[in-house]
Amino acid sequence: MPLILPVPIEFRLPEDWLPAPAPEGADAADVAFAAVYQQPEAGFTANITVDGAFLPDTVTLAELAEESVERLREVAESVALAHRREVGSAEAPALTQRLTFSTAADGSRRDLVQSQVYLSMSDVDDPRKRAAVRLALTATAAQHDEVLGDFQDFVRTVRPVNTPPGTGA
Repeated sequence: MPLILPVPIEFRLPEDWLPAPAPEGADAADVAFAAVYQQPEAGFTANITVDGAFLPDTVTLAELAEESVERLREVAESVALAHRREVGSAEAPALTQRLTFSTAADGSRRDLVQSQVYLSMSDVDDPRKRAAVRLALTATAAQHDEVLGDFQDFVRTVRPVNTPPGTGA
């Protein structure tokens, strides 16, 4: 069963991307939304996933991002943090990071790249509650740069949705 995000969001998928069932494997139960690119590369289909959770006041986006690196190390090989940067503003902090790793699937080894964006958002019903939404693009190393622009376009469309009181997310 897919995860329900702690803060409802809306977004627009870029052309050539289709909604998909949540991926299988590590973190699959934590995925609220998944999309796949219509043009696989070397037997791997690039994908975008969305997940999120409420954050205790003491947890930073950098700590959350580091936890993501450690979780990936449990299921993949040669995980390396290629880039991490805090972006956004004091009112709307965000963090980006890029990970490179290898994994074996269907008897073949794949070199993959995952670009992640962490967005800090306040709960629409209780602004004292803080949530983080993680947006992730996973693609082969060869295809990553081709689909990165689509992912950046996707990230720019993500917005919190205000729901009427009592209706839930």
